[in-house]
Amino acid sequence: MKDRSTPNLRRLRERAELLKKLRLFFDQRGFLEVQPPCLTSDCVIDAYIDPLRVDIREFQLGSHHGDGSYYLQTSPEAAMKRMLAAGSPSIYSLGPVFRAGEQGEQHNLEFTMLEWYEVDADVEQGIATLGALACEILNFEHVDVQSYRQVFRDQCGLDPVDVPLADLRRYTHAIDPSLASSIPADRDDLLDHILSHVIQPTLGHGKPVILRDYPLSQAALAKPSTRDDKCAARFELFVAGVELANGYDELRDPDVLIERFQSCNEKRKEAGRRPLPIESALVDAMRRGLPQCAGVALGVDRLLTVQLGEKTISSVMPFTIATV
Repeated sequence: MKDRSTPNLRRLRERAELLKKLRLFFDQRGFLEVQPPCLTSDCVIDAYIDPLRVDIREFQLGSHHGDGSYYLQTSPEAAMKRMLAAGSPSIYSLGPVFRAGEQGEQHNLEFTMLEWYEVDADVEQGIATLGALACEILNFEHVDVQSYRQVFRDQCGLDPVDVPLADLRRYTHAIDPSLASSIPADRDDLLDHILSHVIQPTLGHGKPVILRDYPLSQAALAKPSTRDDKCAARFELFVAGVELANGYDELRDPDVLIERFQSCNEKRKEAGRRPLPIESALVDAMRRGLPQCAGVALGVDRLLTVQLGEKTISSVMPFTIATV
């Protein structure tokens, strides 16, 4: 039986130093650190990410609380946006999040997320702040900012937005026939496969790369791009072939938010996943008015592995799901 009694202390000091540097970066820029709840009655809906559910009866608070579920949060996004809608200034959170089914070299059921929202910032400022953070923490002078469409054109010879679906399937099949046959005939699933297997391993060697303007079908909670009407104001950071952060010029229209949540739930049902509640405190907050802001979520454990030249997040975490 595997020994689960001894925590991994090998990178404890480096982890503590990284947390200090991250807090200092945002404190010096006037952000306030906040502590969103890990457990709430609703969550942000994603087609591919599953929250951990807790039956409300486990709380032992009495029958007047009713039936239903609470969720361990996959990110602090919903609570932080409720703070912004209530009038908070720019804020950041540094704490644990939870995602069901995640275990592997770059995944764990519980991990540490840095998430921030910069009030009055647009996509350009969001990219600038993320680039400055990457340079400061990882000791680079510059970041390279590239468009999603152009990277696909350069590396794969195809335009991810306009290429016929049949051509996209043929390209994916040539990469890995057995895996391609298991992927639904969905454009975004195929693009994700190409990005992760062909493009991502080449990104961020020598200096960080921020990929911007993802297809509009992959907007998640980002606004449409003002640079390309077929794309979204979404951006991601890659270093040494590892995806570290995902950011948006944040969507502020509650009706569009509901449409996207409905679409995500349809995809969840098609994949055999449980649909998640659409009407939520986040939707109510957005109806009251979310300020213009850019938001970014960054995986701290992955950042530390890249910073230290490690290969797996378990090497920098005191505990993983396999050892608790």
